[in-house]
Amino acid sequence: MRILLSNDDGYFAPGLICLAETLSRIADIIVVAPERDRSGSSNSLTLDRPLSLHKSHNGFFYVNGTPTDCVHLAVTGMLDMLPDMVISGVNDGANMGDDTIYSGTVAAATEGFLFGVPSLAVSLAGVTDGNFLTASRVVVDMVERFAKNKLKAPILLNINVPDIAYNKLQGIDVTRLGRRHKAEGVIKSQTPRGNTVYWVGAAGAAQDAGEGTDFFSVQHDRVSITPLQIDLTQYDQLNLVKTWLDQ
Repeated sequence: MRILLSNDDGYFAPGLICLAETLSRIADIIVVAPERDRSGSSNSLTLDRPLSLHKSHNGFFYVNGTPTDCVHLAVTGMLDMLPDMVISGVNDGANMGDDTIYSGTVAAATEGFLFGVPSLAVSLAGVTDGNFLTASRVVVDMVERFAKNKLKAPILLNINVPDIAYNKLQGIDVTRLGRRHKAEGVIKSQTPRGNTVYWVGAAGAAQDAGEGTDFFSVQHDRVSITPLQIDLTQYDQLNLVKTWLDQ
């Protein structure tokens, strides 16, 4: 099996390194990741300048662009054929609920999905213990399951793994996205030159986090797997807008 790996934390990130080492035991992998941390870059493509592709000492390729750039470049010009899977991660921190809108981790997987390749976005839901091996072993389980029973259609899965030892996981749930409260306000400060600058505030706390959501599963030490879709059409409002326009 041929797997393209990417992320949004950069090609040097420990989560990506751990995932690559773990997956290389069961699959042929190629890593194409951003040259620096591009967290929060969402699905942006770089269109105002050319992209550069370089190879690191460990064999990873890195691009001076976004996570979406990395996957797009790989599947449209770098690789001779489409990979069997695209996997993004392991992200250092959760991507649940509203996070998926902003996440570069999810965006890299989304780009693979848009090209018809089954894709996984994988995040470690915690930043204290660094159990990247736990998340990597979960990914191996998913890849082996895919190899034995391939899906009939491309799928985009958002996977969040509790930041605990693998043997402490309490199972896997197929979940829906929860919702957060609105983000905290921006933080205003001044540079040494006296210029006013603003830091984007932290993400809000979970609001919709009941049973069946990704928040709930991770809180109960269970892996959350959420199938995602790309169609943003609000079908329930099609007739509403048509009626409004006719008035």
